[in-house]
Amino acid sequence: MADIKSYKDLIVWQKSMELAQETYRLTGLFPAREQYGLVSQMRRASVSIPSNIAEGYGRRTQKEYKRFYSIAFGSGLELETQLLLSKRLALSPISKFDVSRELLGEVLRMLNVMTSKKMRNLNTSY
Repeated sequence: MADIKSYKDLIVWQKSMELAQETYRLTGLFPAREQYGLVSQMRRASVSIPSNIAEGYGRRTQKEYKRFYSIAFGSGLELETQLLLSKRLALSPISKFDVSRELLGEVLRMLNVMTSKKMRNLNTSY
């Protein structure tokens, strides 16, 4: 296991940054009428995930660590709902949702593990 010196070393943070980038790419394909609707909400939710991971890492107490990772998880579920709605509304070609869906699934699984197990050591491989 690699030594974690910064939140930037966390795989879950790296994957969530990829997810945020992909969300920006995907929502860039949405109609202009959604700029202040789903586009704005999805972008904020996606940015919230790595932001809360970083903030939780910086807090360094188990309680706060778990709290911020739980908030990141909640933002992930919010984004998942918005992705599902966007897909149903056909705001972009269906195939364009695949990368976001896969990245989001990875991030949610990692966050679920991180928030559900006892955190004895903040230096995890996620």
